[in-house]
This record gives sequence, structure tokens and C-alpha cells, in this order.
Amino acid sequence: MSESKTPKLTTAEMGRMSVDQYREADKLPLVVVLDNIRSQHNVGAVFRTADAMRIEKVVLCGICCCPPNQEVHKTALGAEESVEWQYYKETQDAVRALQAEGYTVYAVEQAHNSITLEEAAVKVQRDKVQSTKVAVVFGHEVFGVQQEVIDICQGCIEIPQYGTKHSMNVSVTAGIVMYRLASSLRLAIKK
Repeated sequence: MSESKTPKLTTAEMGRMSVDQYREADKLPLVVVLDNIRSQHNVGAVFRTADAMRIEKVVLCGICCCPPNQEVHKTALGAEESVEWQYYKETQDAVRALQAEGYTVYAVEQAHNSITLEEAAVKVQRDKVQSTKVAVVFGHEVFGVQQEVIDICQGCIEIPQYGTKHSMNVSVTAGIVMYRLASSLRLAIKK
């Protein structure tokens, strides 16, 4: 067997921090709000991506299951222990609390007057939206973000799609949005 020109990194070579180090580390001022996500695996996947992007916290609302939960842990792989989280019975209460803390809150939804994810990312980077404090709301797998929640958000972000389906899995959508906004926030904070 020949030696690879690009061997994969070992865990030790990646230099990942411990859960305690993660909790103490600076986080991006990005909050993810989950509005009635029914799948425990989707919740876990969001925690895992939130950990990878080192965002501030995940807010679970309504029917979302909360850690500790075996099914969440299956996909989160322990990220539910490193990422700060909160629970609100009503998503509207979570949105209002974040707005009171100075966050600009966007629903991730296909809606009239929505802006594309790229437009939102440029806006975050250029305008340093509310001193770069941003929250994004992701909705139920079938029904999306509740209209009552959309109505109190500062706007909607949409990922352009070009195929036959009108939506993507919520954890995939969350991963795309977190990655793009986290990239813009890192650039905005450096300025």
C-alpha cells in the first residue's frame, strides 16, 4: 500500500479544545432559535454544527426536546454539553428576549420580501447589524416558522433553491445558514 500524499489529520493534530475550554472560549454573537423542531436528530445535528461554528447558544422552543436526551446525543456527539442552550415554551418570547438584548432576529423562511442568505451575510458584514448580534429562527420540519414568529422578526432570510423541491432538511438549512453568517460575523468583528 502506498503512502498518501494527503493523509487525514488525526484528532490530536486537529488540536480540538475540551468541553471546559470551549465553554470559556469567546463565541460568535450568533444565536440559533429552533421553533418547534420535532426531530430529535435534527436538534442534535444543529447542536453539533453550533459547536463547530462556535456560536453563542441554541434556543429550543415549543415541542423541541431538551438535553439530556439519548436521540439528541446520537447526532450531537456531546455538543449538547458544550453549547449553551435555553428553553422557551413560546418562540415569540424567545425572539422578544433576544431583541431586548440587541439581537437582529431573522426567520429563515420563504416569504414575501425575504432576502437571500448572501444578501443577509453581506449586510451583517457591511453594516455590522446591531453591533453584529444576530439570531436566526428555524421552523418545524413540515410547517416552517410560525407566522406569528415571522411577524415579530426583523426580516426573513431565504436560501435560493433551483431544483424541484421547495425546501431542505432543517438541519441542513441550519448548517448552511450558520456557516455563511458565522463567516460574515468573523469578518465584521475583525474590522
